[in-house]
Amino acid sequence: MNETLTVFAQEARERLEELESLLLDLEQQGSDGETLNAIFRAAHTIKGASGVVEIGPIEQFTHVLENLLDHLREGDVAVSPELVSALLSGGDHIGRLLEHLSELAEGQTPAVVAEGEVLADRLRAFLPGAAAGAPAPTVAAGPARSSDADAPRAGNRHWHVSVRFGESVLRQGMDPAAFLRYLPTVGSVVRMETLADALPPADEMDPEACYLGFEIALAEAADATSIESVFDFVRDDCLLTVLPPHAPLADYAALLDARPEGAARLGAVLVDMGCLSAEALAHVVAAEAVAADDGVALLPALADAASLPAAAEPVRRGSDGRSGQETRLIRVPADKLDRLIDLIGELVIGSASAELFARRSRETALIEVNANVSRLVEDVRDAALQLRMVTIGETFNRFQRVVRDTARELGKAIGLEVRGAETELDKSMVERLGEPLLHLVRNAIDHGIEPQDERLAAGKRAEGRLQLNAFHDSGSVVIEVVDDGRGLDPERIRARAVERGLVGAEQGLTDAEALQLIFEPGFSTVDAVTKLSGRGVGMDVVKRTIAALRGTVDVRSTVGEGTTFVLRLPLTLAIIDGFLVAAGQHNYVIPLDNVAECLELTADDVYGDVFRLRGEPLPLVRLRTLFDLADAPPRRQNVVVVQAGNQRAGIVVDALLGEFQTVIKPLGLLFRNLRGVAGSTIMGNGEVALIVDVPNLVSVAAATQQHAFSDNVRPAVPHVLS
Repeated sequence: MNETLTVFAQEARERLEELESLLLDLEQQGSDGETLNAIFRAAHTIKGASGVVEIGPIEQFTHVLENLLDHLREGDVAVSPELVSALLSGGDHIGRLLEHLSELAEGQTPAVVAEGEVLADRLRAFLPGAAAGAPAPTVAAGPARSSDADAPRAGNRHWHVSVRFGESVLRQGMDPAAFLRYLPTVGSVVRMETLADALPPADEMDPEACYLGFEIALAEAADATSIESVFDFVRDDCLLTVLPPHAPLADYAALLDARPEGAARLGAVLVDMGCLSAEALAHVVAAEAVAADDGVALLPALADAASLPAAAEPVRRGSDGRSGQETRLIRVPADKLDRLIDLIGELVIGSASAELFARRSRETALIEVNANVSRLVEDVRDAALQLRMVTIGETFNRFQRVVRDTARELGKAIGLEVRGAETELDKSMVERLGEPLLHLVRNAIDHGIEPQDERLAAGKRAEGRLQLNAFHDSGSVVIEVVDDGRGLDPERIRARAVERGLVGAEQGLTDAEALQLIFEPGFSTVDAVTKLSGRGVGMDVVKRTIAALRGTVDVRSTVGEGTTFVLRLPLTLAIIDGFLVAAGQHNYVIPLDNVAECLELTADDVYGDVFRLRGEPLPLVRLRTLFDLADAPPRRQNVVVVQAGNQRAGIVVDALLGEFQTVIKPLGLLFRNLRGVAGSTIMGNGEVALIVDVPNLVSVAAATQQHAFSDNVRPAVPHVLS
């Protein structure tokens, strides 16, 4: 697939996501003029773009969709759940057509095209009877200031198109000439004038900037919508006005007002092109004079040409009000970012090596220069990692549709609330979160939230609530899936676990330990399997996926009140700030975000595997025990106090070596089941250091301490290979 089609597909999918989100808002919040206009623009953009790249099936189907949306916008059709469902299905069909884009571009007709006929008929069924099958109404042409039929009008017989491309349009990969070449497909170009008034002096000219504007007379055009659709790809970065034949003179006055060349200069061009007669231009100027007497300047350019750029700025930003900041975004393929991060990782390792050799040389000048280089590398690293950070909101918003459709399928009323959508985390992590979140959401809807009559009988409100929350905590990203349903019953889980032989009947599990059993493969407490859940697969997928992301998953539940799943994830999977420690002859890295403080291990404060920290017990994990190091420990050891969530533990090490930029290298399949190890890294001297899995160690230490207190015995700290 060529680059043009790739860009089209990507932007079309973005518009589809926008369309879906807006339709769901429309259903929940009722008819709203701005929402309806935004929905129409999304569909219209897809239709226009598909026409530009000549993908007929998408253009034709979107035309039917757009036709219905136009009637909806005009108030001819009422919003209803059935209508929204049909429109959402239409969006789904366009998405399926995009999956076959290569075939469509080659003129093939995949089977999915035929499915569109059924959906198109379903959409047409919502149209008012007289309008069924009629072409989509046209969009009002131009920024008409007056709808008075008696208003003075221009004498031209052609459409007039006035366009000023933004300076950055070339840098964004758009070729203005391409749009002008495409214009004859919607009409016949009678005359085109190029305005180069914005060209700066040669020594100030940016070769990548566009300074040109065009005034075009167009004949035989169908409507303003089709003309505007030619410029859909640059609508946010151009000034575009389309005036119909015999447009009111007031509209031409508005055009002269909005263009940076000045009314006198542009007026002369329009007269020369035959769009305005000299008398008509004089009428416009006379009207300006009358208005000026009343203190209302219709043509401020005549009085103060310098004020025009500022006046035109809101138009330059686009009709949807998006800021210029957003239009300066640059699309970069994800694989190029991945390659950049890989190179940054190698740069960090190389910098660490250079720093090591600089220290060994004891050359002060070399050490200082290397320190500056290291600081720059760190800045480059942080900037590069920031490129990969994306907000979780886009992923969360996809579940609005899942909740709506699944709840309707099950006959339940459920509302989804999203909090912390602006929370950022690594792009690759966001992409892999979709599946576990889908399992958690569907389980909550299917098994967690009760049917309406059951909720009312329990004294709850009829509509169930589901929340997706995201926030930063202790250097991690926390994602919560919360429902207010019936909750998980630990007794029932224990009984099912005993029934399946997962635990013995005599084994005393706490409620928290019993809840963890739901993550066992094949474990389910429901008696009936539905097409949504019940086979005991989803929770296993959740646990495995989150573990693969170096994260943890926890569950809290109260019978009758609801359940909360807590996913705790690292910010990034690539490079972290680490704290280097030593045990025996080996070095280990503890993620710096998990480090709370460092203390000397004093014998008076140690009781077995518990350390007394300012009067509070702190469970200890000894790296020497964990990794089975046989040599004798040094006389003096240290405790690194680490925190994961609301739990703390102390890691006993031989030496503290300081902060260390850590490039995370994954462990091979042979080592993936090691407990307490999150990965590895390469040090400046070429040696490998293991990265400590703090959440896992803290969890093990806390559980060990709890058993020790409850059983009055002290079990051994688990071995890393056990």
